[in-house]
Amino acid sequence: MREMIRALSVLVLTLSPIACAHSADSPSTETSQTAAHPVKVAETKAVLRDLWLGHILSIRNVAVATMDKNASARSVAEAGVLANAEQIARSIEPFYGKPAADKLFTLLAGHYQGIREYLDATVAGSASQQEAAVKVLTANAAEISTFLSSANPNLPKDTLMGLLMAHAAHHLTQFQQLKDGEYAREAETWKGMKQHIYVVADALTQALAAQFPAQF
Repeated sequence: MREMIRALSVLVLTLSPIACAHSADSPSTETSQTAAHPVKVAETKAVLRDLWLGHILSIRNVAVATMDKNASARSVAEAGVLANAEQIARSIEPFYGKPAADKLFTLLAGHYQGIREYLDATVAGSASQQEAAVKVLTANAAEISTFLSSANPNLPKDTLMGLLMAHAAHHLTQFQQLKDGEYAREAETWKGMKQHIYVVADALTQALAAQFPAQF
């Protein structure tokens, strides 16, 4: 399991530049007619970065509460995860409508379900349950990649899949480090998580600006 996590983590370095380059250099047909305003794009990028940073922060809060065996703290932290997922989902509603936002929320909740299962398996020390959770996460990443790539031609499915699996690998690595008390290494993992989640947020921003320049 540790070898698989390390292999997935390599994707952060190999796919992050690809996502940025594609979203910036592969505009939709509409882009040639109307240019997105740089200030609006920057504002949207800041909002999405904040939302996705909230995603990894709230899940870390769940992990810490779980390691501390603090059920009440975990309950509050999990409510924060779902509230954040709702905010991320609503961010696409102005572009794709409420049904799409509802669908994204369901998919993000599914992502958290896999994350939660892996976290609990890590605490229990169950390799078989960890493997089952990775299968859930992988299937969910494929669903999210299919959903977003079908909605926006500037988001290639394979690139999204790689980004999401690298993102998941950060969570899995972090959980193990917290359990083992490797706090210095977890701090380094957190830096990588933050940098990578910004790549994800920026790729989404650029793809939206390319597809809907008139709304920017």
